[in-house]
Amino acid sequence: MANQSAMASAGSRPAVGRKDMYKAFAASLTGTALEFYDFAVYSAAAAIVFPLIFFPASDPVTGTLLAFSTYAVGYISRPVGGIIFGRLGDEIGRKKILVVTLMLIGVATFLIGLLPTYGTIGIMAPAILVFLRFAQGVGVGGEWGGAVLLSSEFGEPSRRGFWASAAQIGPPAGNLLANGALAVLTLTLSEQAFLDYGWRIAFLISALLVAFGLWIRLKLEDTPIFKAMEARGEQPKAPIRELLTTQRRPLLAAMLSRIGPDVTYALCTVFTLTYGIQELGFDRGQVLLAVLIGSGLQLFTMPLAGAISDRINRRLVYGIAAVAAAVWGYLFFIVLEGRSPVMLVVGTVLGLLCHSFMYGPQAAFVVEQFSPRLRSTGSSLAYTFAGIIGGAIAPFMFTLLQSTFHSWVPVAIYLSVACLLTVVGLALGRDSNVAEDEEYLRASAEVADSPEVAEGTVR
Repeated sequence: MANQSAMASAGSRPAVGRKDMYKAFAASLTGTALEFYDFAVYSAAAAIVFPLIFFPASDPVTGTLLAFSTYAVGYISRPVGGIIFGRLGDEIGRKKILVVTLMLIGVATFLIGLLPTYGTIGIMAPAILVFLRFAQGVGVGGEWGGAVLLSSEFGEPSRRGFWASAAQIGPPAGNLLANGALAVLTLTLSEQAFLDYGWRIAFLISALLVAFGLWIRLKLEDTPIFKAMEARGEQPKAPIRELLTTQRRPLLAAMLSRIGPDVTYALCTVFTLTYGIQELGFDRGQVLLAVLIGSGLQLFTMPLAGAISDRINRRLVYGIAAVAAAVWGYLFFIVLEGRSPVMLVVGTVLGLLCHSFMYGPQAAFVVEQFSPRLRSTGSSLAYTFAGIIGGAIAPFMFTLLQSTFHSWVPVAIYLSVACLLTVVGLALGRDSNVAEDEEYLRASAEVADSPEVAEGTVR
């Protein structure tokens, strides 16, 4: 992909300064990291703790399935957030919705940390847990599209892969923090103390993290592209209807492109916990350490993958990684049969590396499928609806397939099919068109240079 200037034409000053780009990158990364910390804490607890304290009447396998069902609720509720906040992002701005979504997830996660167990209030405990999980999902559903646009629309269009990767780094960063917190608690507390109160600490400290994220986001203005659309009065009146009428193929391409990465991530970071502990006999700390190392490396491999996709065709980089993930699924389980902690780490790291080279360029690819006027709506709907058929049911299906067939082969086949769907989505999609953004950046520069702005009479 040719490197094209993302700034205004000659004679006009840049619509976006370098300092604003870095602030937007930090705001996108920080917010999604904090929100996915909350989400990842729940995911890990669903694999380790919740089957015991919220579903104690079940046998171990059924308890795990029920816990992962509440995990899936967080994905199923995402389209609600995508519909509500995605359209608002195109109508009223990217920044405003990000403050609300951050608070929504923060409050829900804090309350999970205070929730009484099944032994205290009976069936109300899992019922409230499902409700709070639903609220988390609504927040995440509205978060991703806004966060991606915040960093990508402040950044240079010709380097969208790198700038948009800020939001993509959020999940591994959040996963790193979450699993790190759980690993420390596991190592410093007894088994009973961890089950009694230790797991709650990881949920409760999210209040401090969310407060910091709000402070970062409230200091940032909206993106120059949205401000240019606002100045022209070009915000869509009915973005969802317009999207479904005019951009059905881009929506399908974006949705399919997300399935493989979601399923790969679920296998690496969620199913590995239960399979490694229950089937292979690894210690909880060993499995958490493997996920911790893999997530730590993703902080570097994701922006690297995004940057590489700016120089090489993005769909090609994405597609190669999808094929590699499909092959890795078989090799991963083969090496795990040796029950070696070292190979557990190596296999997890390689799986998350494949995920990085799909997920790093993913945000830019999804954004590029839609016109700037409908980006928030299109990106949010693609992200959330794909999550239902990708990440939502993946842990449940992995556990069900493994317990039914008593073999890892159906699990690996499931991953291969998911990656194949991603390749189909990439084939249906389009490459980047930076001219769309450059036009709005020029308009933004013209608005910023206008006498009305200089006199403070225009927003």
